[in-house]
Amino acid sequence: MGLSDVGKVCLFSGMTGVIKLDGKPVSGAKLVRVVNKEKDITDEVITDEKGYFEFKPIYSRTITKFLPMEFVVSQKIDVFYKGAKYEMWSGVKREPEENTESRGAPLVIECELTAEEELKIVNGTSIFSLCKWDAEPDPKEENIFF
Repeated sequence: MGLSDVGKVCLFSGMTGVIKLDGKPVSGAKLVRVVNKEKDITDEVITDEKGYFEFKPIYSRTITKFLPMEFVVSQKIDVFYKGAKYEMWSGVKREPEENTESRGAPLVIECELTAEEELKIVNGTSIFSLCKWDAEPDPKEENIFF
């Protein structure tokens, strides 16, 4: 770890994926990502002709990384397409490292906008999502919140 990494925490891991509607890739959808640890940080991307998008990870520096306190960051992604809003991802990140939402692997998702929202808990991170990604959920006995 270099000097520039002191106090650095990942608020939202990098994410790539495909957005679909009725099984077909969605071109031109706007994805708005909001993360909040102490204040809202917002960014957005537009899907390409194959429904593909990419978000870079969001990092922050904080002294709280070194204090005995719980790491809690809210995460949200909404999709806007043809006048409709879809709540694609909503969660609470509880680990400061990147890719904890996917057990250390790159976060690659496939999202069907007409899917039922499901709860997935990975590494203590509770995520309500329309998406699928390759990460085994925590065993039920570890899910103390649900």
